[in-house]
Amino acid sequence: MIHAMTTHEIDAAKAQLALCIRMLEQQGTLDYNGHCSIRIADDRLLINEGTAQRSTITAQDICTIDLSGQVIEGRGKPPLEFHLHSGLYRARTDVGAIVHAHPRWSTYLTMTATPYLPVFAQGSLLYPVPVLDTPNSINTPDMADQLAQTLGDRPAVLMKSHGAAVVGNDIIAAFVLATYLEENAERQFMAQQLGAPYAFTTEEMAACRAKLFNPTLFQRTWDHFAAKVVA
Repeated sequence: MIHAMTTHEIDAAKAQLALCIRMLEQQGTLDYNGHCSIRIADDRLLINEGTAQRSTITAQDICTIDLSGQVIEGRGKPPLEFHLHSGLYRARTDVGAIVHAHPRWSTYLTMTATPYLPVFAQGSLLYPVPVLDTPNSINTPDMADQLAQTLGDRPAVLMKSHGAAVVGNDIIAAFVLATYLEENAERQFMAQQLGAPYAFTTEEMAACRAKLFNPTLFQRTWDHFAAKVVA
């Protein structure tokens, strides 16, 4: 069971979620259709309203919904793909936050059936990355179940010609891993223009995870991008 947040904690989480979305939009990982969420209780989550502008989103544009999509608090409705979030939260009790975006470089890989390779240290934290073999939107419970089954116990899943979903124990981890996923895909794409890129070995990936998969470094990465945000 997840610790239910207090009103003060929920207000802080809304501000943090809005900042996450602005950071992802500013770096080009998330576009006008992406959405992110934070679980605030076993059956409730914060998510950006579907019509909110991602580039200027604030805490006022975050709504609270239950796992069926019913709005508990907020000015607007959640995105049509709220099922993506509720389905993953049902399947993964360890997940406290989710990023769903349409990142350019990662999606190029799925468009060409090119496997994601661990080509730099931070990107290796996500390997292997499974792929949902359909471009369909995750806007029904059945599609959410398919996505959850494809994700399994991994931190990220790609969707063919669609985008990616990245999960974390909190929104900082989900943001950072989504950023690493896209940077790795861009590096892989660019390296492939020159030849076959070097992929980290199992031993090298284990060393990277032991060194890099920790909250302190995730916070540092978050702070790096937060400092660039134009309020």
